[in-house]
Amino acid sequence: MRIAHAAWRKASFAAAIALVAALALVAAACGSSSPSPAGSSSGGGAPIKIGFFAPESGFAAADGASAHDSAQLAVKDINAAGGVNGRQLQLVNYDDASDPKQAVTIATRLVTQDKVTAVVSGSYSDQTLAAAPIFQRASIPVLAAYAVNPGIPATGDYIFQQDFNGIVEGRAGAVALITNLGAKKVAVIAIKNDFGTSLVEGFTQEAKALGATIVATDYSQFGEKDFAPILSRDKSKGATGFYMAQYYSEGQQFINSWNTLGFKYPLVGTEGIDSTTQFFEPVGAKADGLVFTTPFNRDSTEPAVQNYIKAYTAAYGHAPDMVGATTYDSFLVLAQAMKTKGTSPSQIRDGIAATTNFVGVTGTIQKYINGQVVKAVDLQIIKGGVPRQYATLDDPQLITP
Repeated sequence: MRIAHAAWRKASFAAAIALVAALALVAAACGSSSPSPAGSSSGGGAPIKIGFFAPESGFAAADGASAHDSAQLAVKDINAAGGVNGRQLQLVNYDDASDPKQAVTIATRLVTQDKVTAVVSGSYSDQTLAAAPIFQRASIPVLAAYAVNPGIPATGDYIFQQDFNGIVEGRAGAVALITNLGAKKVAVIAIKNDFGTSLVEGFTQEAKALGATIVATDYSQFGEKDFAPILSRDKSKGATGFYMAQYYSEGQQFINSWNTLGFKYPLVGTEGIDSTTQFFEPVGAKADGLVFTTPFNRDSTEPAVQNYIKAYTAAYGHAPDMVGATTYDSFLVLAQAMKTKGTSPSQIRDGIAATTNFVGVTGTIQKYINGQVVKAVDLQIIKGGVPRQYATLDDPQLITP
């Protein structure tokens, strides 16, 4: 990922101009512009500081790079299109190294030293959940790009989720496995952390409501190398379909074990494997047939989506993933909130809460309910090693938190 940054910085002036033009097209395609709110200035002024933190080092560095890359693109895009009522955005970035303690330190610094106006979390649930109370006490609005723990927006009225929460995504996974793929006896194998447990909760609720039998629920640890014993045991219990709630590293090992055993059962994964460089490229066609839940439909015909994919790929040398896409959207939602309501923290909070029918690169945000986003869940299927659109789940009862 760092090599891609270096190559981009050395690009020709002509290529840079072309990229800025492409980014401006994305901004034009996402959401809608609105007149400046009463009392706001459109004549420029001091930059608006937006805090950002992500796991840019450590075991989740690939996700951190994806998030940070898209944060930079979004800020450049918004600024190239005129900023917010004439004011430019300034990104204040920190690496939390996937450590909740560091996230707390970063949150304190963003509030007390950097004096940011709003924050986007490009980090996981543990880190975002640890930092959220600090921002809530300081009345600084936060958009969590892809952290799925339902407890994050429950922190308070300044905290929002850009991605659907884990329970909603888990419910969608059950529909995919049971309704779409026809499995009736299912086994669940999930990573043991907030991400995994919230997905399992939603999946279990919906699977039982759909009349399926869950024959086993197993939790694995970070760094798991061999899933064959679990898979074999679950098969012996009668499983005819499997739900895999893992991150990309463990997902690679899961697929290796799956293929070693020669399994051909229906298999559904989650956004945890939605990584271009860490899953789709290294695993390739070995994962063909895998269906997974994600907010990012790469095959969407929306100009916002295709312009973002082109701009990101031109900048970094590979296609974006859902981490980058949700991060990108978070900044666009912030910008829209500031344009419609104003640039003070309370006005930004009100603007996010009032967002409806916002077309972004991860679909249409219908609305926010108590800080939780309401939008369709996309199902992608891997064909020839490439994720492709399989179905869209938009039943209000399914996608409403």
